[in-house]
Amino acid sequence: MIICVSAVSLLPRILPVALFSRFEFPELLKRWLSFVAPAVLGGLTALSVLAPSGSIDISLQNRYIWVFIPTLLVAVKTRSLFWTLAVGIVSMALLYHIL
Repeated sequence: MIICVSAVSLLPRILPVALFSRFEFPELLKRWLSFVAPAVLGGLTALSVLAPSGSIDISLQNRYIWVFIPTLLVAVKTRSLFWTLAVGIVSMALLYHIL
C-alpha cells in the first residue's frame, strides 16, 4: 500500500521531467511558462489575504491585510525568503497577541 501511494505521488512529478527533458522548447513557450508559477502564487496569496473566510473582506478588521503589508515591504526590499517569512510570522504572532 505504501509503495503504491508513493508511486502515485511521485509519478506525476517525475514523469513530465523524464519525458520532456529531452526536448528543446521554443523560447516563446519558455518565457510564457516562466509566468505560470508567479501568477498561481499571486492568485493564492491574494485569495488568502483578501478572502480569508471565503468572502472578500477589505476592511480594517482583516488582520491578514495588516500582516501582508510589512511582509510585502520586506520581501520587496530584501528579496530574501528568510526575512520575508520571519517578518510575516512575527507580524502575525504579534497581531494575534495584541488582538
